[in-house]
Amino acid sequence: MLFGKRERTIRRIIVVEDEPLVAFDNEYSLSDAGYEVVATVDNLVEAAQAIEREELDLVLTDIRLRGEGDGLDVARAAAAKGVPVLFVSGNCPVEARELAVGCLAKPYSDKVLKAALEALDRSLQGKKVKKVPPQLSLYEKA
Repeated sequence: MLFGKRERTIRRIIVVEDEPLVAFDNEYSLSDAGYEVVATVDNLVEAAQAIEREELDLVLTDIRLRGEGDGLDVARAAAAKGVPVLFVSGNCPVEARELAVGCLAKPYSDKVLKAALEALDRSLQGKKVKKVPPQLSLYEKA
């Protein structure tokens, strides 16, 4: 189809966020944009369980979480299943580069989140990303 929407690589997403309002906003925005949010959790244990049982295209995780463990641990669990991770954090640590495909700096708007996922989708498809939102850092894999 010449002018049709292109096929998305990212369709099924888990949101891992300890701030309830941010989690709700992300879930609503992603669902509204046509993504399937398969789970929204706020801790490592529930995130790891969801990653293990669900078929996912992306894990969207904050660094700081409720309880034991953090977003870096979530990213390690996702890596074990071959699921890409996008960190959403006010401050991504250096080791995030080894565990994720990118980091979206907080605070961000609904529009920026959607633009970041579109850019990330193109990147995961191996296509050139024409416009990267200023709050998004995409990490090159060596």
